[in-house]
Amino acid sequence: MKTLILAGGSGTRLFPLSREHYPKQFIPLVDDESLFQKTVKRALLFSSPQEIAIVTNTDHRFLVRDQLAAIGCDCRVLVEPVGKNTLPAIYYGAREITRDGPDTVAVLPSDHLITAAGPFQDAFRRAERLSKDCLVAFGVRPTSPHTGYGYIRPGEPLEEGSLVDAFVEKPDLETAGRYVADGYLWNSGMFCFDAGLFLSECETCAPEVARAFEQPLEEAYNATPALSIDYGIMEKTRKAAVVPLECDWSDVGNFDALYAALQKNGSGNAVRGEHIGIDSSENLIIADRLVATVGVHDLAIVETKDAILVAARDEAQRVGEIAKALREKGDSRALFHTQVHRPWGSYTNLEEGQAYKIKRVTVPPKRRLSLQMHHHRSEHWVVVTGCAEVTIGDETSLLRNGESTFVPAGTVHRLANPGLLPLELIEVQIGEYTGEDDIVRFEDDFDRT
Repeated sequence: MKTLILAGGSGTRLFPLSREHYPKQFIPLVDDESLFQKTVKRALLFSSPQEIAIVTNTDHRFLVRDQLAAIGCDCRVLVEPVGKNTLPAIYYGAREITRDGPDTVAVLPSDHLITAAGPFQDAFRRAERLSKDCLVAFGVRPTSPHTGYGYIRPGEPLEEGSLVDAFVEKPDLETAGRYVADGYLWNSGMFCFDAGLFLSECETCAPEVARAFEQPLEEAYNATPALSIDYGIMEKTRKAAVVPLECDWSDVGNFDALYAALQKNGSGNAVRGEHIGIDSSENLIIADRLVATVGVHDLAIVETKDAILVAARDEAQRVGEIAKALREKGDSRALFHTQVHRPWGSYTNLEEGQAYKIKRVTVPPKRRLSLQMHHHRSEHWVVVTGCAEVTIGDETSLLRNGESTFVPAGTVHRLANPGLLPLELIEVQIGEYTGEDDIVRFEDDFDRT
């Protein structure tokens, strides 16, 4: 079985933990592994690394690469020129990984939290047997009425599952309660199908997508409409089936869902970090510093270095409105944390004022930044740990911990880590403008303009 893992998406409903350029699937929310890494490990239960492909975008492709390397899994990475929802992503991925011949394809979102025990594997084996004749969705047995999920109404029973009678949109609470009582299933967003059958059904149900992909990739994504696989195919095809998924599952779609997924202490608080609570119960608390609470209940308190969220847990689904408001006013905090990941490593903004900025720059072994120049700022570099290979103009030298150098404005320069240990340095920028767009690149290992 081949596996497609969908690793796009912005994850704005978990702001400030999740940002557009570092969304929830890449964050270690419940332990030291990200949801993306957990998804890859689930895929390895029924696919080899060579049978797994990741569909992502240009912003996240290097995060995907680094997180795959961290778990030692060398999978193929497919990069979409632009996001057009799930159907074009799945069409592109299914066509690419089955070029050597038709095969069964499993589709997994990368941002779900699932207990990958026996029932999970059993469901996929059942779906694989159904997939020659059906496009199979996985339906989760509801644990309660939930207004944040779409639902599937099972129809005629099959040996391995059921035909789908209807897909229904997210309901209100009263309707959700009726759905649960009537045996509806949560739509998990996971699928299994024969690639040939899927491509054929796409030609029938969403011909505009199939036609678009007769062109080269860039032109295909310009031409294709943005469609979800549910709306584009599953709600229209007569070959939709559903297999029940009998395991713990969450799309971790908001902080209330994250609270439900985490372990609780004796007061019902789910805590990642340090917390002292007086008469405080059933709170979600995530922070890097001590959080002290008195007389508060059912809250989500989430702290990062540049933002603090305090929200009622039963209003957690509205957190995305905050990220939207920040985007509308052009605030970069909707996009980035103070730590910003780049293909060569990362930098953390430590302090900023008029005409200066201070960063901590981290470069993994054997990586280097682009050969570049800045018009409006000079830079001081002080090596904290590791060894830096510094090119300034026509001269290249090595700097070790405690040593420093100065890069004048308008000078072509490059920073590299030739060593076997991570390089960390402090960069002090001085100038009339310190924005990230004041970079002129001459050479770049990552093909950035």
